[in-house]
Amino acid sequence: MRPVLVFFFLCIALLMNARSNPDQQKGSVKVPDRKMPKNASYTYTLIPAENKTWCYDIYIDKKLFIHQPSIPGLPGNHGFKTKVDAEKIAKLVIDKITKGEMPPSITIEEMKKLKVL
Repeated sequence: MRPVLVFFFLCIALLMNARSNPDQQKGSVKVPDRKMPKNASYTYTLIPAENKTWCYDIYIDKKLFIHQPSIPGLPGNHGFKTKVDAEKIAKLVIDKITKGEMPPSITIEEMKKLKVL
């Protein structure tokens, strides 16, 4: 068999395996059920971002759940101007998760209301 055909069939087999096992794909995220455990521990860590700005990580039971390295919903890699601003949004995300809102999307209007934009 020609090497090109072997390569072609190998690629098809790998693609079909990736589609049948999405959790095994590198970088894939399994979204949990909407109802998070009532006794789970929800925490956040503020992280430094580009140009002396701040962002956050959200943990559920000490396991990283969301890594947010920039302001959600805005283009670019910039974070919030202050730690306090990043903390406000991290707390809002945790509040949404505990209420079952999955994914816990943050809108521009919510950020304006909290005066972080």
